[in-house]
Amino acid sequence: MSRSREHLSIGEVLTLIQQDFPDVTISKIRFLESQGLLSPERTPSGYRKFREADLEQLRWVLRQQKERFLPLKVIRESLARGEHLRPEPEPEPQSVADQTTRSGPSAEGDRAVPSGSAAPDAASADVGDGIGGLEDVGPTSLALSVEELLAATGLSPEDLQSLESYGLIESRSIGPATYYDGEALIVAKLAAGFAVFGVEARHLRMYKVAAQREASVFEQVIMPLVRQRNPSSARKAREQLEEMARMGARMRGAMIRLALRDHLEP
Repeated sequence: MSRSREHLSIGEVLTLIQQDFPDVTISKIRFLESQGLLSPERTPSGYRKFREADLEQLRWVLRQQKERFLPLKVIRESLARGEHLRPEPEPEPQSVADQTTRSGPSAEGDRAVPSGSAAPDAASADVGDGIGGLEDVGPTSLALSVEELLAATGLSPEDLQSLESYGLIESRSIGPATYYDGEALIVAKLAAGFAVFGVEARHLRMYKVAAQREASVFEQVIMPLVRQRNPSSARKAREQLEEMARMGARMRGAMIRLALRDHLEP
């Protein structure tokens, strides 16, 4: 792949990476950098400058997440050992049952991680434009250990246990390793924010119940597209779901303000 200059901007890197990993966003790249998995140079004004080696390292990191579902800590240790510079062996075929089990409370609409399934974009600490007003990261976008999840959110082990007991967060298992995905990170960050106001996991259960009801309605809308089983229809179904979820979030906000308006107006 020839290029006219030595360095690439983060936007140019994104364009190249999306050829193989279409769900990756700039937020994902920034998040991986914040976790010590990338080290691009910086211009005096602070802009990132990526070399070819940075691009290949990013591809390697994304493959570890997509194909092996490794926690970031494990990937970081592998980078330190230089494993990303070695030829990668061909993966051995495994069944879904061999690769994926789930732990933690069960919930309606649970989805197992399919063998070799794509890992969508990882969550960052920033609020984005995805479903519900937060960046949509997908169920298998990220693989965080317990320690990494707690460090990223500021939750205590007891807080996490409480969220799991109410079915708000679920861990996943690949062999002996247990990890938390991108959706768990979003829920944990939001739970930490609610805790500032004294809102606990037992209160947050209402969001799961409401979301399950919303999902049942939205499912009826998008399933005709999903059943067509082609990329264009799948993309349209996802766009419709995101739009309805955004409208749903705004509707909930309006209903909450309406319900409490008499208490707040002079």
